[in-house]
Amino acid sequence: MRAAEDTHVLVVDDEPSIREPLVDYLAMNGYRVSGAPTAQAARDVIAADPVHIVLLDIMMPGEDGLSLTRSIRADGSLPIILLTAKAEDTDRIIGLEMGADDYVVKPFNPRELLARIKAVMRRASTTNETTSPSGTIQFDRFILDPEGRTLTTDDGEDIPLTGGEYALLMVLIERAGRVLNRDQLLDLTQGREAGVFDRSIDNQISRLRKKIEDDPKAPAIIKTVRGGGYVLSAKVIKG
Repeated sequence: MRAAEDTHVLVVDDEPSIREPLVDYLAMNGYRVSGAPTAQAARDVIAADPVHIVLLDIMMPGEDGLSLTRSIRADGSLPIILLTAKAEDTDRIIGLEMGADDYVVKPFNPRELLARIKAVMRRASTTNETTSPSGTIQFDRFILDPEGRTLTTDDGEDIPLTGGEYALLMVLIERAGRVLNRDQLLDLTQGREAGVFDRSIDNQISRLRKKIEDDPKAPAIIKTVRGGGYVLSAKVIKG
């Protein structure tokens, strides 16, 4: 996983009373940190200096965090953690569906946020550094190219995946037919630094189902095993 001193964190929040102490706290913990009060200021930082993870407030004047999430996700797989208020349940769900990797609810414990940053960065590191198997992988009507990290349907439609979704899908494919509980999936995709705070596995399973299942509410590819966990039930053919 990328060392803290090599990790550039961008904190996007219009409230100086939240943004500035958070920038200071993360800097004290060894991270290189930039702050931005608006979506446009965040874009300027990203364009000027490579950013490795974004902490993004949903409710901002002008362009809000959901719009910026959509824009960032359209350009790539830069990890995003949403900073949300308790009353923003709907916006939080929309943000996760757009591809945000995780969220924390204000007011939050800085140690919890630090744990989430480490978990998301570990997941991104696993996705980027794990040696990809050669050849394509086919399951159901989908073709996964590990070398290019792309997922397409058998008629050529591209299915965009975030880094976390790709890592989770690879774990399920490599263990097709085997039931994996939540703790095992956390271990295999994120490591135990995810700790008791992490809820992203359930979110990612839900997002994957929306992308590959004909009916996400009655999944036929990634099935839930009552009291057990999740299983990729489709036949896997490696090319």
